[in-house]
Amino acid sequence: MPANKALGILALAGVTPYVEKPDEEYMNDAQLEHFKKILDAWRVQLREEVDRTVTHMQDEAANFPDPVDRAAQEEEFSLELRTRDRERKLIKKIEKTLQLIEDDDFGFCTSCGIEIGIRRLEARPTADLCIECKTLQEIKERQLAG
Repeated sequence: MPANKALGILALAGVTPYVEKPDEEYMNDAQLEHFKKILDAWRVQLREEVDRTVTHMQDEAANFPDPVDRAAQEEEFSLELRTRDRERKLIKKIEKTLQLIEDDDFGFCTSCGIEIGIRRLEARPTADLCIECKTLQEIKERQLAG
C-alpha cells in the first residue's frame, strides 16, 4: 500500500501517526485504541461505498434498447460489483482484525510470533505477518506461479 494511502486511512480515522514513548510496551491500551479507531473508520467508509453502489445501480438501471448502451452499462455494473466484492472481503478481514484486538492478540506475526510493528500496521492495519514472513510468502507464491 503506498504511503499516501496509509496517510489516507489515518486521516479518515482522524488520527495522526502514532508516536511511541520511550520504554512503552508494545500493543498497550493506547496503541490498541489507535488501531481500533483506524479499523472502525475504514470499515464505516467501505460500508458507505457499498451502500452508494447499491443506490447508484438502482438509480442507473435502465433497459437500454441499444445493445451497445446496454452492454456498456452491464460492464460498468460488473466492474462495480467486483470492486464491491473485494471491499466486502476487506470488511470481513477488518472485522477479523478488530476481533484480534478484542482478544488481545493483535500486532504479532501469525507465522513467527514477533511484533509486526506500528508503522507496518499503520500502512496495512489488517497485516497479520511481519515483513520478513510476508516477503518469504510472496517469494514462495512467485515460485509456485512459475
